[in-house]
Amino acid sequence: MAIADLAARLVRCLPPEAAHRVTVAALKSGLGVPARRPEMLPGRAVKLPVSGLSLPNPIGLAAGFDKNAEAFAAMLGFGFGFVECGTVTPKPQPGNPKPRLFRLTEDRAVINRMGFNNEGLDGFVDRLSAREPGAGIVGANVGANKTTEDFVADYVTGMQAVWRYADYITLNISSPNTPGLRDLQGKSALEDLLGRCGEAGRRLADEHGFLPIFLKVAPDLDDVQIADIATAAKAAPYLHGLIVSNTTLARPITLRSAFKSEGGGLSGAPLMAPSTEVLAAFKTEVGDSLDLIGAGGVADVDDVWAKLAAGAQAVQLYSALVYEGPGLIRRILAEL
Repeated sequence: MAIADLAARLVRCLPPEAAHRVTVAALKSGLGVPARRPEMLPGRAVKLPVSGLSLPNPIGLAAGFDKNAEAFAAMLGFGFGFVECGTVTPKPQPGNPKPRLFRLTEDRAVINRMGFNNEGLDGFVDRLSAREPGAGIVGANVGANKTTEDFVADYVTGMQAVWRYADYITLNISSPNTPGLRDLQGKSALEDLLGRCGEAGRRLADEHGFLPIFLKVAPDLDDVQIADIATAAKAAPYLHGLIVSNTTLARPITLRSAFKSEGGGLSGAPLMAPSTEVLAAFKTEVGDSLDLIGAGGVADVDDVWAKLAAGAQAVQLYSALVYEGPGLIRRILAEL
């Protein structure tokens, strides 16, 4: 067993949020990080056609793990084809009251109601700007502060701050843990968001060069909502892809854990099937006009193939690391 996987088992003896803090601190120090990345075979490389992102492999780390851009280099070292840092908000915020993170071990799942806890843009940008050139693909996932009066303005602020230092930007409007945030997925609100962020994107591209933008959506959408989001996304003045999806508010009757009724977003194995169905629905709506990244429940190579078959060009995972450790990435890559 790899040292990092053994360490992952040991930290599961800690409460979930404490375990995460310990893990990030260890990664920052280099503890357990491979001396070199897994060999990147040409057959695993992928280029996303709309955004132009060239990935050494299609397996990415989803936002939420490296909220403050502290451990992206270490996670790239484990073999991820790309790492998405954040969600970061303009101002630091503590997030929701604790406890707010729960392992549903029997279900291979996690519930969180973190609430965009992060240290804000200043430190995030400092660390992102210091990364070594050519070290790997790193995205910045931006969000809005809970108390802001203008959610969209916060997204524009985030875009402006990270533009020169990230390889792509994700607009996260799908977290269920910030009141009112998912309302941005509504037709008129989404058109306003994409219009104002699109204008900002075009201006920033003229000033600093092209950078692709993705929109992260929820899995809790019906057919009408999917169609409305797809229509707005295709018409957006500066948008290149969708990440489908974030955590779900649904609670499948199959859940067994004592924590199954906790509030917040559910991720992990129970999210795999419903999120993949939503992904396929978006593929039907957008066709080849936008890149699609599939997220939600990915835990093995079969899950990766299922997301790709549903229309994704790449995938992201996070919750599976809680149970499988970072060696999971090498195992998936070996089977691709």
